[in-house]
Amino acid sequence: MAISIIRNNLDSTAWVLALKKIDPQLDIRVWPDDNNKAEVEFVLTWDHPPGILREYPNLKCISSTAAGVDHILNDKEVPKNIPITRVIAPNLPQSMYEYVLTAVMYYFRNFDSYQAQKNNQQWLRLPVISMSKLNIGIMGLGSVGKEVAMKLSNTGFNVAGWSRSKKSMNSITSFYGDDQLNQFLKNTNILVCILPLTRRTLGILNNKVFSKLPKNSYVINVARGQHLVEQDILDALNKKQLAGACLDVFTHEPLPKDHLFWQHPNIIITPHVACIPTPELVAHQIIENYNRIQRGEAVLNQIDPRKEY
Repeated sequence: MAISIIRNNLDSTAWVLALKKIDPQLDIRVWPDDNNKAEVEFVLTWDHPPGILREYPNLKCISSTAAGVDHILNDKEVPKNIPITRVIAPNLPQSMYEYVLTAVMYYFRNFDSYQAQKNNQQWLRLPVISMSKLNIGIMGLGSVGKEVAMKLSNTGFNVAGWSRSKKSMNSITSFYGDDQLNQFLKNTNILVCILPLTRRTLGILNNKVFSKLPKNSYVINVARGQHLVEQDILDALNKKQLAGACLDVFTHEPLPKDHLFWQHPNIIITPHVACIPTPELVAHQIIENYNRIQRGEAVLNQIDPRKEY
């Protein structure tokens, strides 16, 4: 039986090579040239055309090529009762921590202000507060969020976390649910979003949330672009409620040339690089799940459609 790779308007050559390197005998096909769809039992996908998965009558597993699965769940015609899995790059937690730490330190040590001073040939030393006096709030305490929170705490920052369901972590004050969101936000100087994208978290970075933060707070988004209401962050920055933002993900990628984010002096833009799950890093997970399907075993990294992650 075969694996089909469906990556809309994206080159899949690297995925084919990575999978074949581990198992040269695999029958791998690339959409739209994956004929005899009845032979396909496993689909590897990113941003597939809605409804297309119905064309595979013997499909037994649907795998995302990344940690996010919202592109699969948003397809209302995805066949029911078929396991949906994601891949988790082994370097994901460390890579996310490195990115978030870099963004935090850039703001914490006033590098944004010093860059502006440089442009004006201005020499002015700015005060630096203690790490322990800076409150970092992590939205999302899954496996990645927990590790980022713990490492920032071990670095010396005061770290709190918020999640939809109750979590318990040593040295990290944890909040959960809508009732505790405002309490979490009111002392957060740097807000970091590492939430999964679900119907409940869509647009969660909005004016209502920004208004609950202390004035001159900072926002870092390394989750999904759809978490952010773009006009709201522009409003919050222009009103000085937020001092700045570091954004790695966007609703439309690449970011359109005429987007206002490009011109805003207080927004740092990076091209979705907080973690890049290369095919070589995750190919073994895909093949393991393909083999498990063949043996009739439970797959790894299966998501719960009810939770949407």
